[in-house]
Order: sequence, then C-alpha cells, then structure tokens
Amino acid sequence: MKDVLLEKINKREIRVGVVGLGYVGLPLAVEKAKAGFRTVGFDIQQAKVDMVNRGENYIGDVAGDDLEGIVGSGMLRATSDFGFIGEADFIAICVPTPLDSHQQPDVSFVRDSSMEIAKRLKKGAMVVLESTIYPGATEGLVKPLLEAGSGLVCGRDFYLGFSPERVDPGNLVYRTKNTPKVVGAIGSDALGLIAAMYGAVLEGEVHTVSSPAVAEMEKILENTYRNVNIGLVNELAVLCDRMGINIWEVIEAAKTKPYGFQPFYPGPGLGGHCIPLDPYYLSWKAREHGFHTSMIESSMMVNDRMPEYVAERISRILNRFKKPLNGAKVLLLGVAYKQDVGDCRESPALKVLECLEAAGAVADYYDPHVPECVHGGRPRKGLAAITPELLAGYDLVVITTAHTDVDYGMVAESAAFVFDTKNAARSVAARDRIELL
Repeated sequence: MKDVLLEKINKREIRVGVVGLGYVGLPLAVEKAKAGFRTVGFDIQQAKVDMVNRGENYIGDVAGDDLEGIVGSGMLRATSDFGFIGEADFIAICVPTPLDSHQQPDVSFVRDSSMEIAKRLKKGAMVVLESTIYPGATEGLVKPLLEAGSGLVCGRDFYLGFSPERVDPGNLVYRTKNTPKVVGAIGSDALGLIAAMYGAVLEGEVHTVSSPAVAEMEKILENTYRNVNIGLVNELAVLCDRMGINIWEVIEAAKTKPYGFQPFYPGPGLGGHCIPLDPYYLSWKAREHGFHTSMIESSMMVNDRMPEYVAERISRILNRFKKPLNGAKVLLLGVAYKQDVGDCRESPALKVLECLEAAGAVADYYDPHVPECVHGGRPRKGLAAITPELLAGYDLVVITTAHTDVDYGMVAESAAFVFDTKNAARSVAARDRIELL
C-alpha cells in the first residue's frame, strides 16, 4: 500500500482534505492545490466556505490571485459537509485548540473533527494533526478515536502523524510554502508517506522526528522559548522603570554582542494563537506527570500581568498631570496582537482597554487593520481615522501595537502626552511628550 500511495503522490493523484480554513488551514489548502493536488477544505463557518468558493480571500498569508486561480480551475473547493472525507487520501486537521475558562486545554475541536473523520475514513488514508496540542495527544487522543469510529487499525489500514503548523501572520519572508516542516508519525511507513506529501508541496526542509510526541513537544518548545524570553524582558522592563533605566537602550546595547544573545522586546503583554497559550498546554500536561514547570509558569505570570501593569503606568502618568484615571479620555493606538496584521486574538491591547474601562476611563482605540472587533462578547468599533484635532482631545495616547502605517511624528506633535509600550515612535526626535514602557 505504501508504494502505491508514493506513486500517487508523485503523479499528483492524492486527494487532499483540510479540516479548518483559518490562519493555518487555508494557506495549507492553497499550497496543496497549487502543487497539483485536488483539494477540499472544510469549515463549520458557512461564511468562510462561501468566500473560498467565490475565490474571495480573508487570510493575509494567502495571495488573492492564487486563491481565485485555483478555485476557478477547480483545484480547490470548500464545504461544510464532512462527507468529502470519504474521498480523501490525505487529511490535515487544522482546527483551533484554545484554552477554556480555567486555562486548561480545550481539545473539543480536535476530538469532534477526529470523530467525524473516523465515520468516513477510508483504507489507506493519511491523517495529520497540525493543530497545536499537548505532547501525546496524537497517539492518546486522535488515534483511539479514529480506530474506534472507523474499525480500521492505525499503521495497517491508515497512517497517522503530527506536523505542527508554523504560521507567522504578517511575516513577509517565511510563509507556509518556504517554512521548514517538522513531521512525526506512528511507524516508518506513515513517516515516509506524510513527509513525502509535504515534500511534494513545500520548498522548506521537511525534518522528520521519531514520534508524534517529539513533534508535539517541539512545537510547544518553539513558543514556550519565546514566552520565557519575553517574560524575562518584561520583568526587566518593570525593574528598569523603577531604576530609571531605559530597557530599550539596554537591549540595543546587548544586541551588539555577535554571539550568545538574541533580542526580545517588552510590551503590553502577549497575543496571538500560540505564544500565550502553548505554555499552558505544557504546564497542564506536566502536572499529570507530577512535575511543575516553575520557570515557564513564572514567565506566564509576568506576561499575563503586563496589561494590568500598563494600566497602572497609565494611571501614574495621568496623575503627574493631576488627572485621575476615572473619567480620563485615553486612546489606544492598535488592538492587533502584532504589527501590520488584522488579527486581535488574545490581544493584550484589548486587555489594557478592559482594565482602563474597569477603572472608569473613557477608552477608545484606533487600528487601521482592525476597524472593528469583539471582546468579552461585546462588539467594538475603532475610530475611522486620527487627526491632530482628534488626538488633542485625549488626555493620553497609548501605543499598544507598532503598526508601521501610523504617523507617529504627527501623534507625538498633536497629543497631550504619549505612552509608547512598543517603542514604535523611536524615530521621533522630540521626546519631551513621549514616555517608554
């Protein structure tokens, strides 16, 4: 069966199914279709399905012309009906894995998708989980569900593996196509086949590891590494503020060392779909083994507290001008979790906004990439534009996302005062009305 599938891969006869058409799934589906594999994308949100079938792009990492072309040629279509799984030879699960209200992994999307796939899984199919999850989930959660629901045996009747997504929204250099891929699978046949499927599509290296658990842990390591290091500089930023030292200047000086140092930068907290969440997966799983990830948990606490700390700094700045936070007019510049993207998942800026409003401040936001959003179940609309007159009407302007298409010179000149949590206004010469985090 393996040789037959390898030949089908080489001949582009494999039919691909991608479950979940979000930031991970749609770029993957597009690359599979562009490489010559007839692809079907599945999503429970009918609006996404309809947009894909019209060739309308909604993901920044996908070129609109690419999507329109492959949909027009019939190489990609979308559906909200799981029935297509019965025809798929390769199935990638790219569904969300959020945290629940107790900061514990919510694997319901992975579980439900696996159960639906199992009902229709055909013999010889390859299944790959791409969603970030705790180490051991592919073998301990997905495999039993697929076997129980299909009556097939993993390694004999179908192939199963894990290949972590590495999507970095807004990255202009590394995208799905050219980012190296890590693959771990159950058995050597599965590993060879799944690696061959990615190798037939991607330009980046396909790096194979000995098991799905290694690949799962590798993904957690990538983002926990960043969480810990950002936690370090955030903690130092708080200390440097007390000591009257510019943390940004400290980091720039440390960057001059040509070895042994990689710069990370402070900010109002962590956002996105990975870095703030993945360490919780690891610490949750570690407790199952009687182990506490003390260093990781400490960095998580530091980063989680940063929105509250930013709100405290805002209050201190206003106090210097004899203005209480209660009733003050504060404008946040940016609610996206990173610069130049329209993604506000887990955005720390929204948490700062929440802290300000809880203290009685009148808080607005402007973000050219996020004209409106939903936070805490409440829809919010940003300002349509910023002008010198509008900026002058606020007691404080706070830069919470370092978008490059904002005129920070105009902001600094027009605002009563600016609190820059991202060092976005570093090129502005006049510093008398700017305070850095």
